[in-house]
Amino acid sequence: MSTDTRPAAPRQRSAPAPRPGRGPARRRKPFGNPVAGVGSLIWLVIVLVPLYTLVSASLMRQDQALNGDPLAIPTDPTLENYNTVLDSGFLTLLGNTAIVAVVTVVLVLVFSVPVAYVAVRTRSRLSSLAFRTFLLGVAIPAQAVIVPLYLLIGKMGLYDTLWAIILPTAAFAMPVAVLVLSGTMRDVSEEMYEAMSLDGASPVRMLWQLAVPLSRAGISTVAIFSALQAWNGFLFPLILTQSEENRVLTLGLFNFMTQFGVNIPAVLAAIVLSVVPIFAVYLVARRALVNGLMGVGGK
Repeated sequence: MSTDTRPAAPRQRSAPAPRPGRGPARRRKPFGNPVAGVGSLIWLVIVLVPLYTLVSASLMRQDQALNGDPLAIPTDPTLENYNTVLDSGFLTLLGNTAIVAVVTVVLVLVFSVPVAYVAVRTRSRLSSLAFRTFLLGVAIPAQAVIVPLYLLIGKMGLYDTLWAIILPTAAFAMPVAVLVLSGTMRDVSEEMYEAMSLDGASPVRMLWQLAVPLSRAGISTVAIFSALQAWNGFLFPLILTQSEENRVLTLGLFNFMTQFGVNIPAVLAAIVLSVVPIFAVYLVARRALVNGLMGVGGK
């Protein structure tokens, strides 16, 4: 007579019966942050009220803008101020500003990307010292060096040219650009560099095929930052240019200031027209800008 030595199968526990009077458990929905919502609403009002006043006043006549309520809706809106701005050479100012902004962005990217790559990939003390010295440019204001810069531009024969605006603007934008790009490139995994190095890739190839594609967010941030610096620059165009054909938008506002006063609606109309292009660029690249700023500093 044979005996079965196999272990008995474990008993399956039955599911506990639901308690009477209670239904199935429900997940609680997370509540929003009302304080943050109220704060965001207040900040939105603070931002929108000046913009509304800017656009509203640009549609008023001079007497209405001086004597009326700036927050009131224009009862008789007019586009005369915009016609005045366009007839006073605004397109020339816009073209000069666009040239300055585009060339400045190109110069900043061409020089700051390799500098940031060398600062990240080189481990020597000399490279670290050079990187820290380069970043001292962040602490130097343009007003402190405007006189020697004026003399240098004059010696180079660039006074009253667009290059007199482009070169100093790019130079003062590069320290921040290198800081942002070095923080972005530090997020690239070291294993990726080692894998490309084992495949025989040169440092230049690793820069263009690995570091640059993975640092697009930081590059977009640097491009927008440099474009804003060039677009809104006032000191360099004021000191280093003189003729009408080399004026930019920030200096073009002086065209509406006469000995009898300031044409406020025309000035505001010029500001509205000058804001539209850079605002459109921001709408296109805002996601890359936010991602690049979040990546500053590395992991």
